[in-house]
Amino acid sequence: MNPIFKQNVFLVKEQVGMFKASNNFDIFNPENNELVLTCREPNLGFFTKLFRFTDYKRMTPFDIEIRTAAGELVVQIKRGVTIFRSDIDVFDGGGRKIGVFKQQFFSFGGRFEVHDQHDKNLCTLQGKWTGWDFKFSKDNKELASVSKKWAGLGKEFFTSADNYVINITDVAEENPLRQLIIAAVMCIDMVFKE
Repeated sequence: MNPIFKQNVFLVKEQVGMFKASNNFDIFNPENNELVLTCREPNLGFFTKLFRFTDYKRMTPFDIEIRTAAGELVVQIKRGVTIFRSDIDVFDGGGRKIGVFKQQFFSFGGRFEVHDQHDKNLCTLQGKWTGWDFKFSKDNKELASVSKKWAGLGKEFFTSADNYVINITDVAEENPLRQLIIAAVMCIDMVFKE
């Protein structure tokens, strides 16, 4: 696992765009504002791009690559076409499956069950229906949180760009769950907030 994932706090900034089909994010170390990771959808097909501008956007497939600032692939997030519920596969930089996000039906605020590559439940990612806060928890113990950061009046009203803060509070530095927590922000944005 890349040493970048040993950090506990990340600032995620969605790139501003008025008419964009792909979702692009930059992830920074908030202590020194250094770019540490980039998230891109480099391989969008024509029909996926087309449907991203319709009401069917949430149903479109995605293939997001998370790379270091130097260009090394560290995480890949994939989902096919979906209608009601999303199962999202997460892979490491070598193409090995490290986990799955399983969207739950009828959850206020949004909910994923986070599983490892052997389908063992690792934790739950639950959103609040009153706002934009998500918590990773296991046995009523908070492991990490994701919250929306205010981007400013002009940016909030005239673009679809969002900023998020990831705070990992209780996950060991070498635990692969850290990679899944970073990947979760892209899933939250694509599945619940678009």
